[in-house]
Order: sequence, then C-alpha cells, then structure tokens
Amino acid sequence: MTSLLLAAAFFVGIHVEISGTTLRDRIVAQIGEGPFRGLFSLASLLAIVWMVFAYRAAPFVPLWNSLPGARGLALVLVLLGFLLAIVGVTTPSPTAVGGEERLARDDAVVGILRVTRHPFLWGIALWAFAHLLANGDVASVLLFGTFLVLALLGPFLIDAKRRRARGAAYERFLAVTSNVPFAAIAAGRTSLHAAELGWWRIAGGLLLYVTILAAHRWLFGVSPLPGPA
Repeated sequence: MTSLLLAAAFFVGIHVEISGTTLRDRIVAQIGEGPFRGLFSLASLLAIVWMVFAYRAAPFVPLWNSLPGARGLALVLVLLGFLLAIVGVTTPSPTAVGGEERLARDDAVVGILRVTRHPFLWGIALWAFAHLLANGDVASVLLFGTFLVLALLGPFLIDAKRRRARGAAYERFLAVTSNVPFAAIAAGRTSLHAAELGWWRIAGGLLLYVTILAAHRWLFGVSPLPGPA
C-alpha cells in the first residue's frame, strides 16, 4: 500500500506543483516547450504505470460495502465519461496541448466545447467517480481518487496556464465557455449545436465503451456488470 500511496503522491505532485504553475514557465524558459512536454509526459506515464502495478499488488482493505444499484449507476457514468473523453479528445480545442493557436479562429468554440471547455477531464472524473462507487476499498480510493482529484483540479491548472500565456485572447474564450458542463449554455453565453459534436466521435466513444465492457473481466479480472464479480 505504501508504494501505491507514493505513486499517487508523485502523480498528483507533478501536476499540482509543476503543470499550470509559474514553475512550469521557468522550466520551459530554460529547456524549451517541446522538451518540457516530452519529459512531463514521460513522468506522467511512469507515474500511471507505477500506480497500476502498485494497485494490483496492494492488499484488499475494505472501507464500505457497495451500495445497491451502484454497479448499474457506475455503468451509466462510465458511458457518459467515455463519450465526453472521446468526443473531447478528438475535438480541436484551445485547451489541448498545442491547440492555443485556435484562440484566433472564429470557430474556437465548437461542438463539445459548448458544453464544457474541458470535456476530456470531465470524462476522466466521471470514470473515476464511477469506479469509486463500485469499489469501496483503500487501494481503489487511492487509485481512482487520485484520478478524480486531478481531473477536477486540472481545468483550473490549464486555465491558469493559458491565461498567463494568452491573456485577453483566452479571457474571450473563457467568457463564452464554462468548466462545469452546460453552465455556459444555461447562462446563455453559448448554445448547443448537436451536429457539431460529430456523430463519428460519438460512435467512437460508444464502440470503445462496449469493447472495454466486453473485455473488462479478461483485462482486469473482474466483471463490471451487476451481479457476482
């Protein structure tokens, strides 16, 4: 369990203390944007691999019993998470790595960005929360809780970074979008255009969801479907 705790702390630490902070700006000034992105991506990947292996080796220490209907609700939340993540990651966005130049375009806010400017992170948040509902043990809280915390903190880190780098251009983007899903639409700052989402993106999210669902027992040793694991 100590290894998992250290891996989670490392993963959170490199994001909270470096990504989106002025320390990142100083490092980039010294080594350049490209090398920084490469090193940071490598560190993040190593942290995730470390967490996964530590999670598999961690003892099972129960905290709470799964609530009735938790698995069914988790399946719905994961589906929504997959859709948000896949549609989000395939939609060009000023919040994505290397996407800053889109701020100058008339179509900077398009598709899923009208719902939330951070769709991928909200997808990860729903996926992580769903797994917390279905798994009430210490190791699962450490693993999925880490992803949930970072997914909720990530939008603030990204927005702070883009504000420093792009100033007024990013402020205009903020004015017509929202972090919280549907908040900008509810406030009348933008409107939803379903056709912009891209049906192929939605189909891709559904296909990946069904594939992972079918292979879940083989990949992870447990069935996500309601009933005996």
